[in-house]
Amino acid sequence: MKFAVRMDVAIPQEMAEQAKNDLLAREKEYSQALQRSGEWQSIWRCVGEYANLSIFDVGSNERLHEILWGLPLFPHMRIEITPLATHPSDIALA
Repeated sequence: MKFAVRMDVAIPQEMAEQAKNDLLAREKEYSQALQRSGEWQSIWRCVGEYANLSIFDVGSNERLHEILWGLPLFPHMRIEITPLATHPSDIALA
């Protein structure tokens, strides 16, 4: 099952610099492991924002939920999820 997931991040400004650096390092390690597994297929920056648009390919809604709740930055995110389906005009399907 493919999903487009937009993640808007809002780290509290009062967070200590070392705590922020540790949080970001854990986030990077977690997301890159999922990218290597193939479940997190791609990640794109939203220009001019602290946000990304990512494509996930997971076995179930529950798996996506598990992945997102496991993000170290999850408490500081607003997330929008769009389920995706193939489009009949996609030339890659031919």
